[in-house]
Amino acid sequence: MSPELARAYAYCERLARSHYENFPVASRLLPARMRPHIAAIYAFARLADDMADEGDRPPADRLADLDAWDACLNAAALGAVERGEPHAEVFLALRHTIETCGLPVQLFHDLVSAFRQDVTTTRYATWNDLMDYCRRSANPVGRLVLRVAGYDRADLDASSDAVCTALQLTNFWQDLEVDWRKGRVYVPGSVLASASASTDDLAARRITAEWRTALDEVTARTRALFGSGRAVCDAVGGRLGLELRATWIGGSRILDKLEASGFDVFRRRPTLTAADAPAVLWRTLTWRTN
Repeated sequence: MSPELARAYAYCERLARSHYENFPVASRLLPARMRPHIAAIYAFARLADDMADEGDRPPADRLADLDAWDACLNAAALGAVERGEPHAEVFLALRHTIETCGLPVQLFHDLVSAFRQDVTTTRYATWNDLMDYCRRSANPVGRLVLRVAGYDRADLDASSDAVCTALQLTNFWQDLEVDWRKGRVYVPGSVLASASASTDDLAARRITAEWRTALDEVTARTRALFGSGRAVCDAVGGRLGLELRATWIGGSRILDKLEASGFDVFRRRPTLTAADAPAVLWRTLTWRTN
């Protein structure tokens, strides 16, 4: 690896480790050969997500930035990276990762399309609408990780999709207050209507019985997706298998905390802390396949 490429990957790893996440990103559980590639993928997605979330900038400007980001992706996939451009290191590393691991570029385009949707869409009418968003915002990451690890199987893709969607949904329910402050509500309108839950209560910072009913439903759907996705945690071995199991357990534990708090994220946003580490580690090491 050239010094320039090594610096590019190091830049991506610093970006990956500078953001708080519920779940491990390029952690020490991953095989060493995978970590730089996962960091490059994460850095690409993280920076694009930040562009979409710059709420103090006009939507047209954020969309223009995402279009430019997508154009840089196309150029990098063709082997052209403009040195000196902002975050050029990300595309230097990503170009190498795409070539080395044979990654489908469309998965990266799917991510950018979801980030564009974050700019333009603040409500979801139905569960299917939300699932289509997760198909592009979350599922590509899991498939890319599998490809980096050398897995290219339809059954594992399907299980990975279920886990990634479940993790994305868990983050939505965990961040209900955070997203509300940004003007977004991810609980589908059809679920809210069925439970007679009103967004007026979010504005008043209260979780009512109606909201608990709605959140009970979406949490049950999320748990079902975690269940559907266990197969990928069972099938993948080695250190990546441990990483996937720890991630699965961490996401499920956040749902446990949400339910235990009565979903009152206005009082405390549930997170994984150092106190959770022993239990997550124990369950990871004693994981039993179905």
